Amino acid sequence: MYQENYCQVKLEKGMYHLANKSFLQALEDADASSEYANTPLANLDAYERQLKRFDIHVNGLNCDRVEKFFTTTESAVLFPEFVRRAVMQGIEETILSEITAVVSKSESNRYQGCVLSDAVAYGTTNAGSEMPSSSIMESDSVTTLQKYGRTVKASYEAIRQQRLDVFALMLRRIGNQLANSVVSKALQELKNSADTIANKISVTKSNFSYSSLASLYGKFKSFSMKALLASPSVMAEILVMDQMLETSSKDVTEIRLPFGTKLINCPQLDDNTILGLDTDFALEQIQSSDIILETDKLIDRQLDCIGISVNIGFRTLMTDAVKMIAITTPAT
Repeated sequence: MYQENYCQVKLEKGMYHLANKSFLQALEDADASSEYANTPLANLDAYERQLKRFDIHVNGLNCDRVEKFFTTTESAVLFPEFVRRAVMQGIEETILSEITAVVSKSESNRYQGCVLSDAVAYGTTNAGSEMPSSSIMESDSVTTLQKYGRTVKASYEAIRQQRLDVFALMLRRIGNQLANSVVSKALQELKNSADTIANKISVTKSNFSYSSLASLYGKFKSFSMKALLASPSVMAEILVMDQMLETSSKDVTEIRLPFGTKLINCPQLDDNTILGLDTDFALEQIQSSDIILETDKLIDRQLDCIGISVNIGFRTLMTDAVKMIAITTPAT
């Protein structure tokens, strides 16, 4: 019976150290979610079924405390995945996924992607004539991935009586802040790519207006300006423009310009830079692994100094998919 299968899975530390396989993938191999179709457990993944097995409640009115994970040696194996998911949730709540066109995996910290050479115009081809060509080639440049990490200090005795939802909230915040530093690197890559004569509009602070935004939109020829990224103070200037009064949104979490471009608030940007981009083609995110945790320490309750890190790099896929407004302040 499927009810018995997830209860028979043997949990051990080594499931975190399998080559090319995450802990969740190891669990799914031992207890496939496909076996639970049309059952009361159909909406749970293999990890969540293990939480059910050991009666661990990570949220809600009956939320358990951290020490519940350490009731048995097997249930303790689930704790690092709890930490990873909480940190990952914090990362996913940032704008990183919104501005990334594609996420690529790299086996090392040096990544050499490909580039598209597509300068010849598209159109009709006469019979017997050679068709215009597009070339996809290996990039001349190499992207070096950088490590972003944080040391978390929290002794087991200090946190064992904490509710799991409160502890997860702290971990989410760490993930959120970690991702914000990663976003800064992504925005710098986009800014460097857009800082060319062809892709940049320069305006003085006193002349910055809605027409500046419309001009930026007009610079996109073969791509669409699907997102506009600006600092909070610049965003505030945009929101009080008369043209913005004509727009409305039923979704209060989403604000768009009259021509449809989504506004994204970016505290990581300075007040002199506005970026417009086609989020489907502009940015490639490269990472060599998922979040790296010192899993053995977590399982053994050695929480005094735990490292959380991720290796990530960025490169612009297509330079025409990102444009910039540079706001200058005239010298007095």
